Formats: sequence, structure tokens, C-alpha cells
Amino acid sequence: MNRRAEDLVQPFQVEDAGVRGRLVRLGRTVRDALDRHAYPAPVRKLLAETMALAVVLASAIKFKGIFTLQTQGDGPVGMMVADVTADGAVRGYARVDEARLAAASDPTNAPVPRLLGTGHLAFTVDQGPDTERYQGIVALEGATMTECAQAYFRQSEQLETAIILAADTDRAGGLMIQRLPPKGSDAVVEQAEENWRRSVILLSAATQEELLDASLMPGDLLYRLYHVDGVRLFRTRAVRHQCRCSRRKVVATLKAFPKAEIMSMADQGRIDVRCEFCNVEYVFNVTDLDRLFRQ
Repeated sequence: MNRRAEDLVQPFQVEDAGVRGRLVRLGRTVRDALDRHAYPAPVRKLLAETMALAVVLASAIKFKGIFTLQTQGDGPVGMMVADVTADGAVRGYARVDEARLAAASDPTNAPVPRLLGTGHLAFTVDQGPDTERYQGIVALEGATMTECAQAYFRQSEQLETAIILAADTDRAGGLMIQRLPPKGSDAVVEQAEENWRRSVILLSAATQEELLDASLMPGDLLYRLYHVDGVRLFRTRAVRHQCRCSRRKVVATLKAFPKAEIMSMADQGRIDVRCEFCNVEYVFNVTDLDRLFRQ
């Protein structure tokens, strides 16, 4: 029986090194999100990588609501968004200028500056209307999403963090470790520094193929990397692609505007509203709109 280890988050801890981490693999989650659009291959790969980064980061914090990762820049891919709910629903989309993308030189080399350009990377945790939103923003610094994430960690995180990401046009993966604060004598702190350096070196030994290989069990990969210090696995968490759009939500949005304004937007007696994430189109004719505002 073939087992496939994908669309999951594997939390773990390297016991003797004082390190915790997350291994993420996305398969169908990526394909279900990206197949709804005709993204060129370099954009598919970059968005898949961004979705993996969002899942890795969301899995490392406790929240009830939505974790959103967004890039905004002046390149051919003006915006990318990936968000994750607390129960593991993932979605993502990219806004692409096809003409500028066609003119870009070798977008597979240094994809961040060539595709995204100059801009910023934002992380937002929204836990509902009665709570304060948390947001972190950092400039897009680096040639890859891995380098941009590392730049964010250097500037914004209290815990020392290292991460690697991998993606192709159909899959994505990520592996992140964080150093737990050492407690004790100077000798203990010095040993913790050495343990952390070794853990980062071992992290970099994970190959792109291993991060994406759904036939390689997470425990097997993590044991190969960290068996000397003792790796402990926790319960895996499932993730999936799921959009949160619905006709009911579109109706609520339309009703937030004055009826005259909405009716003036009707083209040939109808309004078409398309979800940027899942590409589903919601159509309202004049009769629908009239009934909507009477309700």
C-alpha cells in the first residue's frame, strides 16, 4: 500500500538541541488552488512556494481566525496573497501583468526581484471584529521567498528562526526550525549556541527533492536530519484548499453600497462578480438586484 505524506503539517522538536520546528508538504492543496487559473509556470511555482510559507508560519502560532501573507511590488506579479484559517483551509492567488511578464528576462533566476520587483511582504493575523489585528511588514529583500522570509525573521521575530522552501508547479514544501530560549549557566548558553548552529547546518542538508517527495514520510526525513539529538514528532495537522467565497457573501457586499450605485454598474442588465481566489463567477441580473435591495 502506497502512503503519500502531503497536505500536512508535521510539528516536531529536536530534544537535545532545544529546537522546535514544522515540516510542511502541499500537493493537492496547491493543485486545487492553482489549476483554477492559467498562471504561467514561473508564477505557479512562486505562488506555490508562497502558500507553503504561509502554512509554515501559520502553523507556528496559536490563533483563531485567518493568517494572511501578502506580497505587493512593482514587478509583473503586482500582488500575491495566501491565507490560512485556524482549521487548515488554504487558498492563494496572484495578480499578473501578462505583457510585462512576457518581457521579463529569465524569471526563474532570482524570481523575487524579477517577478515581484521592489515592494514589501506583509503578515496579518485577523481573529475577528472584536480583536486587534496583528501585522508585520518587511521589505522584499532577497532573490527568493526563502531569503525574504529570513529577512523578516531577522527583523521581526524574537525567536531565532531558519527556514527553507521548495516548490514546483504542482507541489510545495517548507521546513522551519526555531531556537528555544536557553536557560542556565554560561556554559549551558554556549552549548545552546553550538546546538543551534549545528541544527541550522542540518536543516540546509534537506534537499528540494526531499521536501517535495510525498512518498518520503516526514518522520523519516526528520530522523535522517536530527536523529543524533533525538527528534520527537507531534500529531500531524491536515491542510486543504478551500475558498471562503459564497453568493451570500457577495450579496452582503453588494448591499453595503447604495442601490443606485450598484444599478449604475450593471452591464447589459447584469453584474458579474468573480472571486480572485477560486475564479468562480457570481452573476446578478436586474431582477436579482432589485430583489436583493427589497430584502
